[in-house]
Amino acid sequence: MKVIVVAGAREFLFEIGLQDSVLDIKRRIQQLVGVPVAAQILAVSGWELIDGLDMEDYPIVIDGTRIELTVEPMMPLFSSYCRKIQIIVKFSARQINIEVDRTDTVRSLKEKIHLFDGTPIKRMSLFFSGVELDEDFRNLSEYGIHEFSEIVVFLKTMSRARDDPPSRKLSVAVQTSSCLLNSARIPVEMKDSGTVNEMRQLLLSRKILPQDDYLFIHKQRIMRDNCSLRWHGVDNGDILYVFKGTVSRSGN
Repeated sequence: MKVIVVAGAREFLFEIGLQDSVLDIKRRIQQLVGVPVAAQILAVSGWELIDGLDMEDYPIVIDGTRIELTVEPMMPLFSSYCRKIQIIVKFSARQINIEVDRTDTVRSLKEKIHLFDGTPIKRMSLFFSGVELDEDFRNLSEYGIHEFSEIVVFLKTMSRARDDPPSRKLSVAVQTSSCLLNSARIPVEMKDSGTVNEMRQLLLSRKILPQDDYLFIHKQRIMRDNCSLRWHGVDNGDILYVFKGTVSRSGN
């Protein structure tokens, strides 16, 4: 498919595939116009595109979509760069490198690991130098994490009896697009153990949404039909975006 990258008064036409990552597109922009990857912010309709995701993770990106390119000023960019560090995240049989900010919280690190690796946030226990990072609101710098620090990830067992907290009722909002119910915001209450498919059926059975195929997005990531709201890290007050369509994993 072809998309249009808009940079101020200039526009560039790119042909991309569903398997292309946001980072791949930024690299192509750097080759074409010379803007460093680290200085680029790409967004569609106000949604920032995250480096670790592919185009297939963004159903709003279709043929002819206009992607806005914002270039960060050099001075703030340099200041931000000085705070950024590379850390090594180790699992039992693999490891990944992630760039973080020294002021990032433990929670934001878990979210980045989830984006890169798909590991459910609720199952993560993070350790650094034998100490568990058990306070989500604390900054990484408060734990003494520095360049090339090794963070070890232990996965909590899925045994419901021992580890899963009891189900609780969530109050969330389902936000529609401008072409679906005129950008309505629909309040929904259901248990966090309920799946995305159950939420879809709830909205359809109450005739809140017209009969059609829908996909839901939470924090810029497509939600999986058979996984619970808890698995996706949905909390009270969160906004879930709904779009008509289905996700196809085949072809470009």
